[in-house]
Amino acid sequence: MNKKVASPPRGEVPRSGGGAGGGAMAHSPAWEWLGFRLVETGEGKAVVEMTGTADMANHSGVVHGGMISTLADTAMGRSLRTLTPGVARAMSFDLKLNFINAAKVGESLRATGHVIHAGRRTAVTECRVEGSDGRLIATASATFAVTRDEEKSEVHAD
Repeated sequence: MNKKVASPPRGEVPRSGGGAGGGAMAHSPAWEWLGFRLVETGEGKAVVEMTGTADMANHSGVVHGGMISTLADTAMGRSLRTLTPGVARAMSFDLKLNFINAAKVGESLRATGHVIHAGRRTAVTECRVEGSDGRLIATASATFAVTRDEEKSEVHAD
């Protein structure tokens, strides 16, 4: 089941665990700085949006690929936070992007991340980044090192 979610109010960084809710998860301070918005979650899925701004442009005047890469990495990482048992920590250690079309400054970009495989220690994800008109901007895949919620509490149980 997918659900629409809202990012926390400006300046607020909630502290909560992972799990099937996905939307209650804390955002990093970078979310606000980059203008990321969590718009939808479901089991193994997360949709994150941003609008490319002039300060995100490269020398050609389009949104820099690093910004698109960060958006895709964020959507894939957030998709892991929707799993049960929950993911307490996720860190990408392999990230592959294919840039298909340029993203225009001022354009809303939507990244849809999906979990392909989730094990105890690693997970594999994929993502599509699309422009506001639905055209494909980039595809991505990533491998993440993960710590599950139950493992985190076992480590700190003493």
